[in-house]
Amino acid sequence: MVANFPTGTYRVQVRPGFDLDATAGLAGYLHDLGVSHLYSAPLLTATPGSPHGYDVVDPTRINPQLGGEEALKRLVDALRLQGLGLIVDIVPNHMGLFQPAANPAWWDVLTHGRGSAYADWFDIDWDAGPIVVPVLGAESDLAELSIDGDELRYYEHRFPIAPGTGEGSPQEVHDRQHYRLVDWRRGNELLNYRRFFAVTELAGVRVEDAAVFDATHAEILRWVTAGDVDGIRVDHPDGLRDPDGYLTTLRERAPEAWLVVEKILERGEPLPPHWPVDGTTGYDALGDVCGLFVDPAGAPAVDGPDWQEEAHEQKLDVTRRLFPAELRRLDALAPGSKEVLAELAANFHVYRTYLPYGRADFDAAVTETKRRRPDLAAALDGLVPRLTDPADDLCARFQQLTGAVMAKGVEDTAMYRWNRFIALNEVGGDPSRFGVAPEEFHAAAARRLEEWPAGMTTLSTHDTKRGEDVRARLAVLSEAPDLLTPLLGRAGIPDPSFETLFWQTVIGAWPLSADRLQAYLTKAAREANRSTSWDAPDEAFEATFAAAVHLLDGDARLRADVEAVVARIRPYGWSNALGQKLVQLTMPGVPDVYQGTELWEDSLVDPDNRRPVDFAERRDLLAALDSTALAGQPAPPVDDSGVAKLLVVSRALRLRRDRPELFQRYHPVPVTGDAAGHAVAFDRGGALTVATRLPLRLAAAGGWDAEDLKLPGGAWTDVLTGRAVDSTRVGDVLSSYPVALLVRE
Repeated sequence: MVANFPTGTYRVQVRPGFDLDATAGLAGYLHDLGVSHLYSAPLLTATPGSPHGYDVVDPTRINPQLGGEEALKRLVDALRLQGLGLIVDIVPNHMGLFQPAANPAWWDVLTHGRGSAYADWFDIDWDAGPIVVPVLGAESDLAELSIDGDELRYYEHRFPIAPGTGEGSPQEVHDRQHYRLVDWRRGNELLNYRRFFAVTELAGVRVEDAAVFDATHAEILRWVTAGDVDGIRVDHPDGLRDPDGYLTTLRERAPEAWLVVEKILERGEPLPPHWPVDGTTGYDALGDVCGLFVDPAGAPAVDGPDWQEEAHEQKLDVTRRLFPAELRRLDALAPGSKEVLAELAANFHVYRTYLPYGRADFDAAVTETKRRRPDLAAALDGLVPRLTDPADDLCARFQQLTGAVMAKGVEDTAMYRWNRFIALNEVGGDPSRFGVAPEEFHAAAARRLEEWPAGMTTLSTHDTKRGEDVRARLAVLSEAPDLLTPLLGRAGIPDPSFETLFWQTVIGAWPLSADRLQAYLTKAAREANRSTSWDAPDEAFEATFAAAVHLLDGDARLRADVEAVVARIRPYGWSNALGQKLVQLTMPGVPDVYQGTELWEDSLVDPDNRRPVDFAERRDLLAALDSTALAGQPAPPVDDSGVAKLLVVSRALRLRRDRPELFQRYHPVPVTGDAAGHAVAFDRGGALTVATRLPLRLAAAGGWDAEDLKLPGGAWTDVLTGRAVDSTRVGDVLSSYPVALLVRE
């Protein structure tokens, strides 16, 4: 772990529409907000026009569409002027192929085959024939046809050669037969290069090769060595052949950098303690914090399969449906193993193992596979010695498969099908884990401080299924699930589970436009792969939820009923939003604020959560907030403006940055009284957080009464309001807001 790590980060989706110079313009605002570091989306050259940067096409230079090298220098100078550092996101596992000619390395491989200087960059099965390029449209229906003039012209038209991107025209490639075009629908079956999850346009990169590591990381490490970059966020390490070796090498090359990994941990799963990193990117913290505001008493009955059965069914389905090419490659190493390995992958309850570390998780998957499929037991026993030998190619490739199966089967399928309470359906989450008790949260926070104090915490990212404040409002429904009942069935969607998803989405994000809702529902329905899909959209089914969106947009009575439910729960949703934000910002770890979430956050899954942010509005509101405080005027109310959240975010971040000595320990603060369970409180070593939980039931019971907060001795001030706290009664401490941040003077 590095000695000096951020006190708070702010994630910015740097992109062609908001480039490095635009980002530099945020430096003053981010300083005033209270963060110590700007945390940027990937900055290396990506597919032209990429809105996210994860489809890197040239890792040797900064993206010219973001402003290039000079713009990066201007950004760093602007940040340093404000006393801020820079964290960058990197993508070691894969590169973008959507425009092959824009990727010099890939285009050279297509041109020269094994003779390419870049042939070792990509994980290609050269013995399987020419590289399969699944780009042909349905109109050709030429799945197995080798390239002829028409298809060649189609390919050249779709992926034109960019000037200066390498030698060779498509005709030269055709003459050498280093690739063949197939129907896009057969990519899952015929592909002969490793990819990211099931995305054929993202090719796996062999960073386990020292020369490939050096070539693909030289630019990033140059920024670190020059002192321009202070930290690195590693995207999707589970896709790498050897995450341990990769992270060890990266730490050796960047010993002073703050290093966090996008490792998705399942419930109870620890981060491998031997990894030379500072922690994860915080999905584990997200689950703990959000669960704290969910009422376990509201867990509804489940119709149909339970969560574990649903997850297993979808993992097995995606293994067979999306990953036949990967299974074929494994089968070449161990003939006759396809069915055994498909079932074994579906029985993993973690993303992957890092053998020999994680052997217990592997053994658990073996045991479960034998329980479900005793007919496979003998074959599986024969494979176990090879599957547990890290030196065996079968072991390494199988470990790379299980993470993809978990991501596609659980995150991207089961979590859109099992919709009893969608606030729990988040990356790394367990939808069957209905609520987190304060005692459980305190134990997890104490472990975080002891084991990974410099790991990131988060509530929203570019990958979350819905924004943090949407989840906060939905959490209120766990206290009063009957509030949703009068709406169910009125959308006319023939899939009951999807109808439930529809109404929870509407209530959680209301008000939202018809266009946003329609785009979200289309993605959610196709990801669920039940009534429609990406490969074979069902126009009739999709018309049913399109009609529901239209009905909601035009039926005054239905809208009034929706607005009545939202009005009933909105104030309590705001209470939850402030509570979970303050807890996240002050708990052990490095808090990240995703762009724009310092005000109310109503986004849904990407690309909705990458919508432009009105930073000018936020800058003006923060300046007005500070002026109000200087003038001794009352703190702002909790209302539609979201300024109360901005107050919480800025005051908590500033306190962490300016007085880090107050955040060195963690102790739960006891609360006594009949409603004690409605408060969560902890002392970080001089900074004390108090937050309200389950606010609707608290209000129904009459609010705070004689509940007492066992404050350590001394005089306390609430930094949110500037008010001296001279009472230990919870009702007095929380008389202004449902949260308080106390500092002992």
